[in-house]
Amino acid sequence: MPQTMQWAHLYSDARPNDASDKTPNSDTLRTSFMRDYDRIIFSSAFRRLQNKTQVFPLPGPAFVHNRLTHSLEVASVGRTLGKAVGQQIAETHDLSPAGKEFYTYELPSVISAACLAHDIGNPPFGHSGEDAIRHYFNDLADSTQRRLKDNMSPNQWADFSRFEGNSNAFRILTHNFNEASSAYNITQTTLAAIVKYPATSLEGFNKKTGLISTKKSGYFDSERDAWKAIATQLALPKLDEFEDVYARHPFVFLTEAADDICYRIIDMEDAHRLGVISYNQILELFLPFFDEGDTYNSINKVKEKLDNKIDPNRKVEYLRALWIARMIDLCKDAFMQQESLMLAGGLQQSLLDVLPERYTALLKKIDEQSIRHIYNHKSVVEIEIAGFNVIGKLLEIFVEALLASGNAKSEKVLQLIPAQFPIDKEKGSLYHNLQSVTDYISGMTDLYAIDLFRKITGITIKEL
Repeated sequence: MPQTMQWAHLYSDARPNDASDKTPNSDTLRTSFMRDYDRIIFSSAFRRLQNKTQVFPLPGPAFVHNRLTHSLEVASVGRTLGKAVGQQIAETHDLSPAGKEFYTYELPSVISAACLAHDIGNPPFGHSGEDAIRHYFNDLADSTQRRLKDNMSPNQWADFSRFEGNSNAFRILTHNFNEASSAYNITQTTLAAIVKYPATSLEGFNKKTGLISTKKSGYFDSERDAWKAIATQLALPKLDEFEDVYARHPFVFLTEAADDICYRIIDMEDAHRLGVISYNQILELFLPFFDEGDTYNSINKVKEKLDNKIDPNRKVEYLRALWIARMIDLCKDAFMQQESLMLAGGLQQSLLDVLPERYTALLKKIDEQSIRHIYNHKSVVEIEIAGFNVIGKLLEIFVEALLASGNAKSEKVLQLIPAQFPIDKEKGSLYHNLQSVTDYISGMTDLYAIDLFRKITGITIKEL
């Protein structure tokens, strides 16, 4: 069991690129953690989320969520959840004045910023984009795979064969991308609140351990030192039986919960707008979360309010608002109940998974219906297949160009890659060159990827 974490050591306004003699931020209008939020929301990587698929294809006949609107809503839920938990920590623990200040007023900013960036590393075409990248590298010809593996470490190869959007988010927020320093330079506290799976690609993706940290991965080999610096700064314990697996930062549970809450109800709301799920189906799934009685949030009162609304879409919106508030309250209680186990690094489930059995059973029904009616819907499957074809073909073209030597066509192909993703075939390592290719493709929007795919395959040639 790792060393117990302490609330007093789990936050810092230090940033990865800070000078050793930097003076503390004295701006009371925009604190360091508020600046994290601002830097993310004004970034180009965040703006590109507006044209990345959440679940249903974009654009559609009715407005549905994309990665950007989803992230904004998760940030809103995360801010409230962070405030609820932060106040509890400040009230129940003997903290310094600075500690009480942080947990009472700053934790909401940390969680909202982390939520804002939680999907910033996702490639185009939803989660199928991650699968497409993994599939491409794992399906390479044996001779090509051997060439790649011979020129990089096993962990570096795993960064591609087990490509993970969470690790890519950490890379985007910490890598300098051919600049003097990272454009974000957000606090180590906010960075730690994003890393759901603090493990390398090689040691991650191992559910047999029973550890939540190794469910997937949280950082690439190229950002291993950046993560270690954060873990050291915030006193996050490394798990003894592993080389590079750490205990989760407690704030991650709040970021994760906000996402878990949002996608369950928001995916249903989108499905309802598209006619995939009926209003009665949604009512049957979400109404049982409320208690009997005559309080404001009782089942009877909720039904009464819903009956007074005419438009089914408005009914779903109202139910969504009440359900999110209900789940925030339940997750806040779960967080505080699991506090000791969490600080000891022993909590191996998400907050939604440790709710009372009544609620986990209801959540299971939501997940089952989502898989049946939403995630296997024809339009969703079609966009996933398109993702495999487009991303797979783009990777094939650019990776083949990278591996070719002195080929005129290959040199032309590599000229398409922006300067922020440097390719140095003479002195650069194959690992870093291959990362630049993957950085470029994973950062594309859905429409940009499709447009480039059409142009360079000759399917569509721009008229002169």
